[in-house]
Amino acid sequence: MSTTDQKIRILKGASADLSAATYQVCNESHTMGNALRWILMKNPKVEFCGYSVPHPSEPNIQIRIQMYDNLSSLQALLKALDDLENLCNAIGEAYSESLQNGDFERWDEKS
Repeated sequence: MSTTDQKIRILKGASADLSAATYQVCNESHTMGNALRWILMKNPKVEFCGYSVPHPSEPNIQIRIQMYDNLSSLQALLKALDDLENLCNAIGEAYSESLQNGDFERWDEKS
């Protein structure tokens, strides 16, 4: 796999133990960046997390993660991705179930 095919890469300047690192996530926008930041900040072992979109014409985000106690920011990122996937699956299942059961508000637009 070439470096252009990678979804996530560690940018220069990361600490040797990865307790503080900036990751570039390719082909993602504010939607993924803000969701990941929210999940990461719910982790009590994360000291700081922020994200940015370096340039509006490039579909990449950068996520900065700093951990307490020299823990791995990469492990925190991987856990956050799993947690976000589980959350999205749970929302999708709840949506499908309420749709099948008719448990939703109906609104008819009057012309």
